Amino acid sequence: MAGAIADVNRLGFALLLVAGAPPARVPGLIEDWLIFGVRLGIPYGSGFCVMTKKRTAFTLVEAIIAAIIVGILAAITVPRLNLAVVSKHRAAAAAKKIVTDLRRTRSLAISNAATNTKGYSLNIFGPAPYGYEIKNLDGGATLESHTLDSDVRCSGGNKFEFGPLGSLSSQSDTQLTVSGGGRTCAITIVRATGTVKTVEN
Repeated sequence: MAGAIADVNRLGFALLLVAGAPPARVPGLIEDWLIFGVRLGIPYGSGFCVMTKKRTAFTLVEAIIAAIIVGILAAITVPRLNLAVVSKHRAAAAAKKIVTDLRRTRSLAISNAATNTKGYSLNIFGPAPYGYEIKNLDGGATLESHTLDSDVRCSGGNKFEFGPLGSLSSQSDTQLTVSGGGRTCAITIVRATGTVKTVEN
């Protein structure tokens, strides 16, 4: 039976080729041929009417080509990123971090007032890369030190000392400007209370 099916298959396709059917008529002829095979009792999928195999995955070559295309697009796109925008966000993030640590330095001075009468300070250092450190004024120990991104600049004051009551000492600065990528953040500390304020431009 299998041999007969194979012979019928070969005969049908040979007839289509020899007949030289125009392309527009080929789908109809194939459909007629399939119906003819069903009438002969040949089950669908036996080889009589299976002409193509459905693919369920990509080939290795297709995957490699896709990876190359993605790499080319990335190489074109990445250099065009607006680095100034990234720098703006870095400046804003640095300013927020400094403000947070200024408030924490003040909080340390207040919470440890019973044992530390000199207080704590936050000192800015530079030039680039700029950074800052938090110090215990009673003994001079450095509690923390942080370095800012290279495209972030600090100007204005560089020493902010908080006493046991949370106020700034008379030797302390009250203004600090953090800038980068066209964005400027002005930080102000009220001397009498130690309150930290910030304004972004």
